[in-house]
Amino acid sequence: MPVYHRTVLPARPLYAVHGSTLVVARPAPPPPRRSPPRRSLPRNPYARLFARPGTVGFTLGGLLARLPMGMFTVSAVLMIAGERGSYALAGSVTAAGLAATALTGPLVARLVDRYGQARIALPATLLALLGSLALVVCVRTHAPDWTLFAAYAATATTPNTGGMARARWAYLLRDDTAARHTANSFEQAADELCYVLGPVLAALLCTALFPQAGTLAGCGLLLAGMLLFLAQRSTEPPPGPSSTHAGPAPLRQPGMPALLLVFLATGAVFGALEVVTLAHADGEGHRAAAGAVLACQAAGSALAGLAFGALPPARSDRRRLAGCVGAMAALLTLPLLVSLTAPLPLLAGALLVAGMATAPTMVTGMALVQRLTPAGRLNEGMTLAVTALLGGIAAGSATGGWATEALGSAGWAYTVPLAAAATAAVLATLLAARPVAHG
Repeated sequence: MPVYHRTVLPARPLYAVHGSTLVVARPAPPPPRRSPPRRSLPRNPYARLFARPGTVGFTLGGLLARLPMGMFTVSAVLMIAGERGSYALAGSVTAAGLAATALTGPLVARLVDRYGQARIALPATLLALLGSLALVVCVRTHAPDWTLFAAYAATATTPNTGGMARARWAYLLRDDTAARHTANSFEQAADELCYVLGPVLAALLCTALFPQAGTLAGCGLLLAGMLLFLAQRSTEPPPGPSSTHAGPAPLRQPGMPALLLVFLATGAVFGALEVVTLAHADGEGHRAAAGAVLACQAAGSALAGLAFGALPPARSDRRRLAGCVGAMAALLTLPLLVSLTAPLPLLAGALLVAGMATAPTMVTGMALVQRLTPAGRLNEGMTLAVTALLGGIAAGSATGGWATEALGSAGWAYTVPLAAAATAAVLATLLAARPVAHG
């Protein structure tokens, strides 16, 4: 009985004669190659962001480190006014700290870009914490007034955590424009959340416990958050080479000065809106509800920011910025009209709607900053934008307070944030009309 063996046939056919029949043996086709299974990515754009290793850690750390940014000013005012009995002194100390931040912030950001986040941010944070603790000691021991200014000025070295977080996203998502847009939207929503919760937490701690509680809690949160943020070394962008920093500074990039003017006018919107709303609520006999009314504006911005992140990125950030700022100016007519004719709850609703243009404006503006800034100096460029915002907030606060008293009605003072938004819209339109390199 014949025995048959299974053999692998060669690639070429074999010919054989069996009796009077020609037999052709052809090789079997090779089995189809199976490609390795693809890892299914989440469809939710935000879930895709945090599927990357290390992103959850630095995001949680960034949130903890940013929360005190909304706490320190309120805590300092309540602590100084409570111990020294002078809101004028408290306001002057915090204003001096704001001026120091405007001067020191870009320098700290430049060092972060050049030497790395871990090497610069931690020492800068520790120095800022020493300033906050020194302020507590000086207030508690009734030290001379000038020591309060010196101590609070030392807190200006606090690193721009939001800028460092955006720099990490820009590094991780450098080849994915859509994901960068989503990440910037998330960061803006996180900023809004921290600035909503920070003042509320500070006021609660300072009034329910003791005047220094807000500042001390803010110090603990800042240190813990910064340590967690900096521990995620795999997501940290590499330091820029020396040659990168020898070139033009971000401020000298074409289009950057014009963009910073837009941020300056936008900051005036925020500063004036806060002061005028506080004055209006106080005038209506609802001073305790002023914080909740302001929170509606930030909540509208946060919700719009998350929704905005799901949209595709713009073909032209300059044109989208002009559209967003124009929408902000149009929506700010609502608080003006409602404040003159309707009760405070309806004003809260108007601010909720008006705030929905804030996050899209900031997200698009920061995206344009990233386009205009050299890659090795990204944190410096974003800190310049924050500095312009702070300057606008200071100017808007002062103008809003003056208008409240000069016009005799906080309702009519809503013309100040409306005028600032209209100015920002004109500046953004002029920016969009001119060709700008890299933007």
